[in-house]
Amino acid sequence: MPALLWDEGTAYDLFVSLRVLHRPSMFGVRAAWAAGVRSRLPAVHRDFLEKVETFLPVPLSWLYLLPAEAKTAAGALTALAQLPAAERLTSLLFTADTPTEAINILEGITLRQTWTSAEQEVLRATLLRRGIFPRPDTLNNVCEAWTHLSASGEQFLEALVTYYDVFFEEEEQRIRPLLEAGRQQAAELAKTLTIPRLLEELSHGVHFEQAETAEEIILAPSYWASPLVFYTWLAPRAPQTCRNLLVIFGARPEAHDLTPGEALPEDLVDTMKAIADPTRLRILRYLANGPLGPSDLARRLHLRPPTVIHHLNALRLVGLIEIILHSEDERGYQLRREALNDALSLLIDFITPEAEAARE
Repeated sequence: MPALLWDEGTAYDLFVSLRVLHRPSMFGVRAAWAAGVRSRLPAVHRDFLEKVETFLPVPLSWLYLLPAEAKTAAGALTALAQLPAAERLTSLLFTADTPTEAINILEGITLRQTWTSAEQEVLRATLLRRGIFPRPDTLNNVCEAWTHLSASGEQFLEALVTYYDVFFEEEEQRIRPLLEAGRQQAAELAKTLTIPRLLEELSHGVHFEQAETAEEIILAPSYWASPLVFYTWLAPRAPQTCRNLLVIFGARPEAHDLTPGEALPEDLVDTMKAIADPTRLRILRYLANGPLGPSDLARRLHLRPPTVIHHLNALRLVGLIEIILHSEDERGYQLRREALNDALSLLIDFITPEAEAARE
């Protein structure tokens, strides 16, 4: 049984918040509000962050390895500033699992100031392994950043510092006590739940099938990650030892909203919006017969896998499906029948209040 450890720091939310602001639909956030936050940045910084966010994942491994006192947002910015400019993007993008071929390609691009389509295909495969589905401009953004790597590192740090100054510094003060409360609540759950059940509860329905093979499982709360989860497998502490699993779980209270002053939408409305789409209804019908992966669903629906992933994310946001992580590169989805039944009961109760009264 793996050991259960805890981590905490607003540095995680500094980077997670950028992911949310650039992909608001994945997190159930109003696109107009997210665009309003981004508009606070000067155009040069805003445009650069939009390019970087197409290929840079939340740097979980780098953040976890920071000293405890550096895991504030300001501490992470200081640690990044202490790196040579040419090492900033590489430190955040590269992990122990990054293929050597991809690293060599990017280093070659920096030296030659050019790249080939074959090299971009290798980078595409590397990003897909990291769970990033490249947009048409993503690969060019990567290559352009590495063509001028030192300048990109300087510009990235400047953009992050500006983002912290105009938005996240105030946000950090708001969420800090909520992160501590989220960690404490999760620790209480850990006293009564098995580790697999705890992970499923904190991640809103993700099954980590390989979790029991880990030596340690590290859990860290995030306000901005709710209702989704970020995770990574960390490099082993020593040769021939099991790797450790780091999970950043959503710890935002249900009564809170990312958008201050905006009331939370009703669960029923969210669910109805999510299934008011023919493709998503078909997905639910297919998953009712058993778990399926994105590629299987893509073949049945005659759609590209990234399109299917978009629909799956929408269904998971409202809790109608859950993820089964078979391995780092393989995942499946299955219907949460109890959530579907709850949604149907809620709909019936809302439309016909006498049905709820009769049960009482």
